[in-house]
Amino acid sequence: MNRSSAGKPPGKPGFGSCQSSTCNESSFDSRGPIFKGQYCRSFGCCEDRDDDCVTHFYEANALCYCDNFCERENSDCCPDYKSFCHEEKEWPQSTKPPHKAYGIPEGCFRDGQLYEEGSVIKENCNSCTCSGQQWKCSQLVCLVQPELIEHVNKGDYGWTAQNYSQFWGMTLEEGFKYRLGTLPPSPMLLSMNEMTASLPATTDLPEFFIASYKWPGWTHGPLDQKNCAASWAFSTASVAADRIAIQSNGRYTANLSPQNLISCCAKNRHGCNSGSIDRAWWFLRKRGLVSHACYPLFKDQNATNYGCAMASRSDGRGKRHATKPCPNNIEKSNRIYQCSPPYRVSSNETEIMKEIMQNGPVQAIMQVHEDFFHYKTGIYRHITRTNEESRKYQKLQTHAVKLTGWGTLKGAQGQKEKFWIAANSWGISWGENGYFRILRGVNESDIEKLIIAAWGHLTSSDEP
Repeated sequence: MNRSSAGKPPGKPGFGSCQSSTCNESSFDSRGPIFKGQYCRSFGCCEDRDDDCVTHFYEANALCYCDNFCERENSDCCPDYKSFCHEEKEWPQSTKPPHKAYGIPEGCFRDGQLYEEGSVIKENCNSCTCSGQQWKCSQLVCLVQPELIEHVNKGDYGWTAQNYSQFWGMTLEEGFKYRLGTLPPSPMLLSMNEMTASLPATTDLPEFFIASYKWPGWTHGPLDQKNCAASWAFSTASVAADRIAIQSNGRYTANLSPQNLISCCAKNRHGCNSGSIDRAWWFLRKRGLVSHACYPLFKDQNATNYGCAMASRSDGRGKRHATKPCPNNIEKSNRIYQCSPPYRVSSNETEIMKEIMQNGPVQAIMQVHEDFFHYKTGIYRHITRTNEESRKYQKLQTHAVKLTGWGTLKGAQGQKEKFWIAANSWGISWGENGYFRILRGVNESDIEKLIIAAWGHLTSSDEP
């Protein structure tokens, strides 16, 4: 007799639970059935055919039996029938393994879907392989940390965090390696003499100041370095472009090319593998840069066949000229822009404000913590977590950004807080349209430790 006609199985039980008192709950877990469970031991072995001698075998309304009808080699017997009822070796080679005997496919379950043995899936930055009906996953620390985002957004820290799709799937190590790219300041840079703005000591500094409001059309917004570790080039080119536009009273407003620096400032061949800002400023002074329109960013920054497509020569009168047309043949102007040697601005909050208000945006070197990648809006401060699990996330690395202004607003816990306005180089989808605000006056993340500026180098024929 076909057992399928005898009795109707009860409703579908979920993994790890049963609807019968005779069901062994240890026979199921989040991956599916465990075939070596003690099914028959739940109630013993029954004589002849007994439709009550049954237990739930699989979550999809399947039953298995422990009666003597199993002697007829039916495929609906419990896996341990022979070993328990007849003290024979469980599932000898001549017998089909339980998952095949019962038509249950091999593999691993994930989110209600069955994956074949050997399947590999990606979970954020980790890879999981189905092996022996279990998922075996790598344990890398990911750049996107949902628990950190939740921690920031549940607390009253004055800023909110976001899960950015461009960071999903990257490890934290990759984030530090590819999304920053400024080497720690050299001793020569740190030993530079500080210069102060020439504003009178009695000058009143406004509560809010934004460079683009004072010099509309003369300052430049954030670009996107993508996975090119070259904030050393992006921040330098942007600060230089702003300064040249301001000093020339708007005569030269082109944004300068970070790609020109990445490809042509070739000492030690850093490029997209980090670089030093002192070397970038040296190149601006000695060789000069063309505009971003003339030498745009490469789509594939990791390609190794890109050489320097732009060179310059001196005319003997302190002015340099390009020796080649623009790499972007649509742009005709290959004018070379140069800067004076860089100078260091005092780390004093007031002196930085004076410098920005009088002469334009400045370059700042900061330490990036893991939570900074998630910044969306508000006044950033690094959130320190003290639990053991968080220790593996406590890393930092140097990054270069552009300070463009300041302000005062309500911040954490409703307190009035001062902040800097800074331009990052992670595109306009990150932060506040590519910008971020960060605590001012307390050297948050070393943002005030090293401030660099320069003058646009204009010859007498250039001056308006």
